[in-house]
Amino acid sequence: MGSDCLFCRIVAGEIPATVVRETDTTLAFRDIDPKAPVHILVIPKEHYADIATLAQGDPALAADVLATSAAVAEDEGLLGDGFRLMFNTGAYGGQEVFHVHAHLLGGAPLGPMLARDLA
Repeated sequence: MGSDCLFCRIVAGEIPATVVRETDTTLAFRDIDPKAPVHILVIPKEHYADIATLAQGDPALAADVLATSAAVAEDEGLLGDGFRLMFNTGAYGGQEVFHVHAHLLGGAPLGPMLARDLA
């Protein structure tokens, strides 16, 4: 991906991030605008626009993102009380950075999935 992708620039070390776990294929770092006491982004180092593209293009890498997410949840002490793992995809899904990323949220009760009834 070009130099305009924020997360590719974090992977390249051009933009600092508070990294909590790194593997050969993934990077996990704290969100700069956390929505929960624990809010960590887990990304593949390789650029894919969204989770659908990643799952279709490289299922093994998608599995790496999930495995890293689970390891970080354990490291952060979230396994006992639970956590939310969320992928936003596309405009309707609320995706803002078009490099696939999982939001790992926990550390307190998170409330309902959606803020309001959309039906």
